[in-house]
Amino acid sequence: MLSKIGIVQPVAHVTDAAILEVSELTVGYNGTTALDHVSFHLHLGERVAVVGPNGAGKSTLFKVIAGVLDPTSGEVRVAGCSPKSHICIAYVPQRNDVDWTFPVTVEDVVMMGRFGKLGLLRRPGRQDRAIIHDCLETVGLLDLAKRQISELSGGQQQRMFIARALAQESSLMLMDEPLTGLDMPSQERILELLDVLQRQGVTVMVATHDLNQAADYFDRVMLLNRRLLGFGTAAEVFTTTHLRDAYGGQLRLVETGDGLLALNDTCCGHG
Repeated sequence: MLSKIGIVQPVAHVTDAAILEVSELTVGYNGTTALDHVSFHLHLGERVAVVGPNGAGKSTLFKVIAGVLDPTSGEVRVAGCSPKSHICIAYVPQRNDVDWTFPVTVEDVVMMGRFGKLGLLRRPGRQDRAIIHDCLETVGLLDLAKRQISELSGGQQQRMFIARALAQESSLMLMDEPLTGLDMPSQERILELLDVLQRQGVTVMVATHDLNQAADYFDRVMLLNRRLLGFGTAAEVFTTTHLRDAYGGQLRLVETGDGLLALNDTCCGHG
């Protein structure tokens, strides 16, 4: 699948409700707990990094918030309502979960962001096409509008999804490891576009393995390993105790003159 694409009836946001509120969220698969009583809330326009080891439940959390996976127990509310009642949630899965051979162009994918506004019967009009043009121009993909999506680089693919979120006029964007595998210039371009989303009041959650990026580019950091181990500023969350609880033997912590250096060892399964 390209990501969450559905036609639902738009609902009004509840006045004064948090843009996202997660309460006692638990998710289990085949007797294994993926998320265990996770609770938090986000503010409108906030940018949050979600960090944790492989298998920590980051992707599961995003899928439940996006409304594509049902929780075992607990509740998720987006602007006061169920996620499945909203067209304002933009969900970008990991790139290996996307069928890049699907015969659509960049322009087609960005236009999918307008489907919730159009409904089932209305065809895209002049205004919709103008919005798509502006969104592609914003992310620097206007010259690639007719390109088949499999022909894009990793960074271009992520920018395409950001353009779709802009076209969707989303209030909440979930990006599952969008920077993984990208070179530094591509990562910097994506981070710059996250600034654009934030200026437009979009709340953004990004799953990442890069603790330094999480500390440098995000308002708050969520440390997850099935349970919520810390949520706050990087200084509050990236403590020796919290990091050891999250990563265990995968992480070596070294005290330096500039603070705590975390070395993530994922190349060898047992040390």
